[in-house]
Amino acid sequence: MDVVIYHNPACGTSRNTLALIRHAGIEPHVVEYLKTPPSRAMILGLVERMGVPLRSLLREKGTPFAELGLGDPALTDDQLLDAIEAHPVLLNRPIVVSPLGVKLCRPSEAVLDLLPPEGLKPFTKEDGEVVIDAEGRRVR
Repeated sequence: MDVVIYHNPACGTSRNTLALIRHAGIEPHVVEYLKTPPSRAMILGLVERMGVPLRSLLREKGTPFAELGLGDPALTDDQLLDAIEAHPVLLNRPIVVSPLGVKLCRPSEAVLDLLPPEGLKPFTKEDGEVVIDAEGRRVR
């Protein structure tokens, strides 16, 4: 299965998502989006495939969101893309692309919707939260 993750290694949610993908036996294409930001066209394509507005992918915490006034609902997608282009940290993460769909994987276990369900093995996140139990079932 071909999987792409737009990843920030400094983010615990992103690290857990990457670990879950690898735990499923898949080595994804890892795009460290702060080093190699996706193009405007790529971001728009991801949003379209996700079926969500661009605004829903904006990250507020730890970003210049407030300082740039990005909460203003009158801003256009082009203006939001300008901000993301200038400050890639505004793009929330991790975004995962698989043959089963595209999703912002917050919380990290949301990635399980994009992976094959067979053969899941027990998995516990960095913080000790169990995601897949000893019987291979998702814990909700």
